[in-house]
Amino acid sequence: MTTFTSTTDTVTRDALAVLQPGFSGTTAPDWLLRRVGEGLSSVGLFGRNIETPEQLAALTARLRAERDDVLVAIDEEGGDVTRLEVRHGSSFPGNLALGAVDDLELTRAVAQELGRRLAECGVNLNWAPSADVNSNPDNPVIGVRSFGADPHLVARHTAAYIEGLQAAGVAACTKHFPGHGDTAVDSHHALPRIDVDLDTLHARELVPFRAAIAAGSKSVMSAHILLPALDPDRPATLSPQILTGLLRNELGYDGLIVTDGMEMQAISATYGIERGSVLAIAAGADAICVGGGLEDEATVLRLRDALVAAVRTGELPEERLADAAARVRALASWTQRARGAVPEPGAATQEGTAPGTGIASDIGLVAARRALQLTGAAEPLTEPAYVTAFTPVANIAVGDETPWGVAAELARVLPGTATDTYSGETEEPAASVIRAAGDRRIVAVVRDAHRHAWMREALTTLLAERPDTVVVEMGVPQAEPRGALYIATHGAARVCGVAAAEAITGAPHPTASDD
Repeated sequence: MTTFTSTTDTVTRDALAVLQPGFSGTTAPDWLLRRVGEGLSSVGLFGRNIETPEQLAALTARLRAERDDVLVAIDEEGGDVTRLEVRHGSSFPGNLALGAVDDLELTRAVAQELGRRLAECGVNLNWAPSADVNSNPDNPVIGVRSFGADPHLVARHTAAYIEGLQAAGVAACTKHFPGHGDTAVDSHHALPRIDVDLDTLHARELVPFRAAIAAGSKSVMSAHILLPALDPDRPATLSPQILTGLLRNELGYDGLIVTDGMEMQAISATYGIERGSVLAIAAGADAICVGGGLEDEATVLRLRDALVAAVRTGELPEERLADAAARVRALASWTQRARGAVPEPGAATQEGTAPGTGIASDIGLVAARRALQLTGAAEPLTEPAYVTAFTPVANIAVGDETPWGVAAELARVLPGTATDTYSGETEEPAASVIRAAGDRRIVAVVRDAHRHAWMREALTTLLAERPDTVVVEMGVPQAEPRGALYIATHGAARVCGVAAAEAITGAPHPTASDD
């Protein structure tokens, strides 16, 4: 491929402007600062880039010293998907918990507080919320990231979330258009095919996106899914029929269209990231998200040069690239105007809410408590327990580095509480748990038990021997409630574990005051 070295050429600057790359480390590398100076308009942050709110604020301030209107994006859904608190777990429950409560003011308040914390750290674009309708309970990638299976419930909470987030000066990015809920395939690994007819699509998947557009979502993220009813050949991210025909023309959306991560196998395995990026911009996307797995300068240069070459050869109309870059810059201008309404980056975080310091009595804990659903009754635990977590393979969006469960929170209240984890590869996990627990009360923590036969079988064996076991479901609660006490948390965020521990012990969290 020909390498274009000019940094002043308009086409080259526009090609840089439409990229949203990631990088490694907790400080901005020199190559990234140099490319920002040359026209790169956006930077994506991941868990690897974040240690503390203060460090993050310093990082974003350094980026803005190079370009004041740079978009700093993050995948901070709250709940199971957190980057801001990747090492400790989120202080906010996720979408399913908010949908279970079904209080729009609560959803709006949670999103606004999350946005406030992002804005304090200098983040101004959040790749959230998920507006997917989780119509397939076996969905391996959405699940608790969705507000629920009812399209109208999802729609009203999507709108409330957008309103709250953007009230804090952080642009929302509603995802994954035109809907990733009816799939049993994770697009990180392969290309999902969704065989719904147009009537179903409009009555279910598109309902939340219409609400998002009406609520003024500043950006929308495309899904790497094949939807034959609209385009039998190309996934939504690369489809003119879906991005331009449906989203722009039919639904009337005029904001920024962002792709999902281009290195995901649904795109990269078939098209490659260079070819995929050219096709995405040509189809109507305005910004290319890349960096979850590819985090170096070479990736940025490859994509920049692929876009410039496509313009030079006539494959990508120059005016389409210019329009995409203009939309990126327009969003950057909006974030600049919105910044005056929120604390400046580097402002002190509220006491007790920074990662690792415990959870103060705040809106996240209030929401997590309200989201609990309890079945059965059991005497509160007052002695050290034995906590077993039956752990499935985490999807890539959630990641396996973020802790989850109730063990740490129970140990705060009941020192001496022991824990262990078991997977589908563990031989006779229930027998191992019973032996290890001895005479201690068992708390069995599961996640999407309805999706994992091994998990249900282990739970059946365990309950036959120890019927006093407390069962905590931290995924989608589709399986039948079982155990002396069954607690559905509607998510595995740290704050959900806190609320569950309070229910098990009858004692408030040590760092929480009365509401």
